[in-house]
Amino acid sequence: MTQRAVAAGIVLALVVGATFVTLLFSIADMHRSQLRTRHSTQVLVVANRLERLIIDMETGPRGFALTGQQQFLQPWQEAVAAYPGEIDKLERLVADNPAQQARARRIAAAGTSYIDDYSTPLVEAVRRDPDGIPATVVVEGKRRVDAMRADFGALVAAEQAVVDAQQTRSDAAARRAGVVGAAGLIASIALIAAYTGYLTRAVVAPVRRVAAIAGRLAGGDLAARVPGRGAGEIGLLTRSFNTMAATLARNREELAASRSRIVTAADQAHRRIERDLHDGIQQRLVSLALDIRSAQTALPEDQAELGEQLNRLADGLGEAVDELREISRGIHPVILSRAGLVPALKALARRSPVPVELDVNVPVRLPESVEVAAYYVVCEALANTAKHARATVSTVRADARDGVLHLEVRDDGVGGAAVGRGSGLVGVTDRVEALGGAITVISPPAQGTALIVDLPSAVDSQQMLPTG
Repeated sequence: MTQRAVAAGIVLALVVGATFVTLLFSIADMHRSQLRTRHSTQVLVVANRLERLIIDMETGPRGFALTGQQQFLQPWQEAVAAYPGEIDKLERLVADNPAQQARARRIAAAGTSYIDDYSTPLVEAVRRDPDGIPATVVVEGKRRVDAMRADFGALVAAEQAVVDAQQTRSDAAARRAGVVGAAGLIASIALIAAYTGYLTRAVVAPVRRVAAIAGRLAGGDLAARVPGRGAGEIGLLTRSFNTMAATLARNREELAASRSRIVTAADQAHRRIERDLHDGIQQRLVSLALDIRSAQTALPEDQAELGEQLNRLADGLGEAVDELREISRGIHPVILSRAGLVPALKALARRSPVPVELDVNVPVRLPESVEVAAYYVVCEALANTAKHARATVSTVRADARDGVLHLEVRDDGVGGAAVGRGSGLVGVTDRVEALGGAITVISPPAQGTALIVDLPSAVDSQQMLPTG
């Protein structure tokens, strides 16, 4: 993808660069044409001015010769005075054009000859003898002026042709610049649009897919994967993301398995402790109590004080046995292992200080880990209700169907419970999540508390046993 991006950038740079180079050459050509046109315009202006001076030099002496009035000489005198400067200016302007330079020199020579050889002697002759000027002299002046005007016409026509050619060249350069600019703009837009479309398909769309899958992953769906492989960096991103998701899923499975092993090991330890207490210390204490009762019955009547001591000792052993049974029941209830979840829940309901309404639909024995987790969920919920809820009644519902055990424990207490506020609910949450279940606590203030749990409970149908 990096190579494609670089290639696209190079192509776009070449198109834009070629467009600008062409535009610069066209602008330079137009500038040169404008300079040449301006120069030709100056030549035309000077040529026109010189032509007017020639006309003044021709009409002034002729008017003076015909009328004898001095006023006709003023334009002639001004033209004679201005002519050298204007002809020099014209020669400088056409110095870079040999043909025009030759015409300018002929005009300069003809003008100088006209002034020196014709108009000045004519004026002097008229002053001496106004009536002695023959008509042929006037005709000669007109001939000379017409010859110079013909040269002026050729010079002006040649310079006008230059102006027209430069204007044509300038127009062509302007059109070329417009066409190249429009073509470059269209090509640039097309390239940018194509590259944008490519980026949208190759980068934006895959990134959005990765973002959507990342949202699912953040929501707990660790099975989410980005479809397709992609190309270049996007492919690397896709593969890295899928690898990360697979690692997270594997780590979660390992964590869940580890938590399940820990919970199972703890339950097995509790069961072993309960069995050791029941079969060991508890039985020993019961045996001692029976021995004391036997010894008490065998005492003579005169040993009443000793009998009272033995009676108190037997009563204390009985109380110790009862306390030991309560402790062992808290560690792991025997009834849960022997009879199943339904009888264990009934026993919990009977012992609860808050009245409990049971609605249990569990027709078969569930996996031991599920039954233990369900038992402790209900046990913890009823204990919290008795301690904190100030409730008048609790409701326990258990329903096993479609491979899920659904538990609900509700009360009509003060509410306000939360998972993070007590270690009991935290432990229950750990048990439920270790089995892949879900737990929800709904406890708005003054509206009671509901603890809702779903536990995976699929069992082999051939191993189903009826509950006791």
